[in-house]
Amino acid sequence: MEGLEEKLQVLSISRRSRSQNRTYVLDVALQPSGLLAVSCSDFTVRLHSKETLSLVAEQHGHKGALCGVRFSRTSPHLLYSGSADGTVRVWDVREAAAAEEVQLFRSDPSHVYCSFDLNAGGTLLCAGTEKVDDEDSFLVFWDVRRPGAAPLGVYSESHSDDVTQVRFHPVDGNRLATGSTDGLVNVFDLSRGAEDDALLATCNSDSSAGAICWCGADYARLLCLSHDEGLHLWDLQQLHTDQPLTVFSTRDARSLAGALQGSLDYLVGGAWLEEAGKLLVVGGQSGEQSGEQSGERLHLLECDGEGLRLLGSLRGGHTSTVRCFSWDAAQEALVTGGEDGQLLLWTAGGGGEEGRKESAKSRSALSLKSRPHKKHSYHREKKPGGKCPNARSDDF
Repeated sequence: MEGLEEKLQVLSISRRSRSQNRTYVLDVALQPSGLLAVSCSDFTVRLHSKETLSLVAEQHGHKGALCGVRFSRTSPHLLYSGSADGTVRVWDVREAAAAEEVQLFRSDPSHVYCSFDLNAGGTLLCAGTEKVDDEDSFLVFWDVRRPGAAPLGVYSESHSDDVTQVRFHPVDGNRLATGSTDGLVNVFDLSRGAEDDALLATCNSDSSAGAICWCGADYARLLCLSHDEGLHLWDLQQLHTDQPLTVFSTRDARSLAGALQGSLDYLVGGAWLEEAGKLLVVGGQSGEQSGEQSGERLHLLECDGEGLRLLGSLRGGHTSTVRCFSWDAAQEALVTGGEDGQLLLWTAGGGGEEGRKESAKSRSALSLKSRPHKKHSYHREKKPGGKCPNARSDDF
């Protein structure tokens, strides 16, 4: 995609959808055609038209905070949603009016899920749990081809606190990255089976890992954004060389003034734009800090070995902290959601909605879900024996 910077600079609001009860929009997932799904702070999953943002349906099955939504890439009519209620539910969006999920996955009653993902082949589901009984947290695996079956197994030794992120490699269905409030980002090759054998690398974010993104040529790099606005970019191709894994690292991206002139207050997330060959990082500046009556300012940034470079800024949209985004490569459009309950579609020549929007008081971007971050010593002795059986190699 040539001229990415020029295209991002002319984005403006094309469509706007606002929740009537002002619930936070926490996560967004795009179906290849037709729909987009969002998870909300009132425990609902909402389906919207991708073109008009009109509400198509709502799903009310969950009883706890949602930790994300994902469409299956192999069966795009299946939408997965995970929750702190200890379930991952699967919805058939072809039956938008259906009141119940078509599949449900759960594990031990003590497990509270705070992240999940589905692998590229659409066969393997993994959920990360909160820390259980002051012990370890767990990665739980299921074969989605066996609905209602018990989990294949768990990994239980690699993280010592809440698993905040689970991200499968976009192409290799056996490659998995996980992040935690213990500060560690782990990379696994599940084809190797048992946890000790599967663990390929452990990277230290020096803080609580907040977002993970596979990126780079052949998706060989890994981006980690921490809950306190740190940013780390690692090159996993260097695992078996003497070269350092770290491509770029900063404990506080807000300190990288440059073209931003200190106007970055928080990071939202990252996305690899494959056609452009660029890593997009979205950050924000609160309306109170920017002095803009129109609300939040969104910064679209390119991240590489040199750090962050400003590609463009968006104004006049959200009135409170932006929590999620997704780039629609087919339409060259950006979808954003935030704590103001709004879902926005940004396109080139989208109409440029402007004007003062109703302000919304915002809590911290973590206050809905997270406990106060605890600093850890990131090295601990492995406990002999473990607490749960590891997933077997023949399970994967």
